[in-house]
Amino acid sequence: MNTYIKKSVSAMTGYVPGEQTADFQVVKLNTNENPYPPSPCIRNVLAGMDLDVLRRYPDPVSGSLRRTIADLHGCVPEQVFAGNGSDEILSLCTRVFVEDAGSIGYFNPSYSLYPVLAAIRDVVVCPVELGGHFEWRMPEDYACSLFFLTNPNAPTGILYPADTVRAFCRRFRGVVLIDEAYVDFSSTHCMNLALEFDHVLVLRTLSKAYSLAGLRMGYAVGAAPLIAALFKIKDSYNLDRLTQEVALAALRDQDAMRANVALVKQTRRRLTSELESLGFAVCPSETNFLWVKPPQVPAPTLYQRLCEQRILVRCFSGPRIGDYLRITVGSDPQTDVLLAALRRILSGY
Repeated sequence: MNTYIKKSVSAMTGYVPGEQTADFQVVKLNTNENPYPPSPCIRNVLAGMDLDVLRRYPDPVSGSLRRTIADLHGCVPEQVFAGNGSDEILSLCTRVFVEDAGSIGYFNPSYSLYPVLAAIRDVVVCPVELGGHFEWRMPEDYACSLFFLTNPNAPTGILYPADTVRAFCRRFRGVVLIDEAYVDFSSTHCMNLALEFDHVLVLRTLSKAYSLAGLRMGYAVGAAPLIAALFKIKDSYNLDRLTQEVALAALRDQDAMRANVALVKQTRRRLTSELESLGFAVCPSETNFLWVKPPQVPAPTLYQRLCEQRILVRCFSGPRIGDYLRITVGSDPQTDVLLAALRRILSGY
């Protein structure tokens, strides 16, 4: 062990993102990127950018962006924090709302970054095991300092009922962060809980529905004291000028976002039906991906066979999730390629 490195960091396992490739011939269905381009208004922002402004620092509090977000959700800018991707906000929350003797909770399985962030803080983790079909299961007496609640959940795609989430928030005594990264693909949301409770934050991102995974912009909405605390410890200029301008254009063009979401949901229905007809067990999804258990062939084997055909999906390891694959809902042509490959592979078993 290197004596210069903090013991908890030496002992931890870092977050492993999905495989990235520069080969655009690969059918990439492993990181839940939107298959469609973002708002065309963004092109105008990029083309009209005055290079002279880049020599000056950006707005340190992203004022215009936060006002636009506040208008979108019916609150005031003091209830909005804009971050360098939602991951920055998750990290800040572990530093703001958790004492050194505190604890961080999350469902298992859920977003695999959560335990990594807890390990970085070197605090106690309090995972809650989901039910046999990955359904909500929360002990009545459950307690921790900060609970990360992904809804719809990842990697399962399951949406927890709003009434269930509200009841949990009402009795929970720590801070609840409802991570709604995929909410634009779902039938309901919990943004109202961030405006109702003084200990609830709702997190959103532009990476999924807005087709801006390469930009890195997320935001949180909640009670003004929680938001002010995040501002105290953020980086001085956490959002660059280009990100602020592009995000503004995307958020102001809700029609473009909704049109892309409609296409994804349409393909999601088709892909679900086709996979079920091939014998896959498919969890009900309200996201832009499907959580599936293959028939006949083990998930790692199927993952490898798809890789050999230049198709990337996400494969996980572990006692509960090792039998499943997560498949991003791509475009219709990408879906055609995937389904044809699956039929070829399964016909050999």
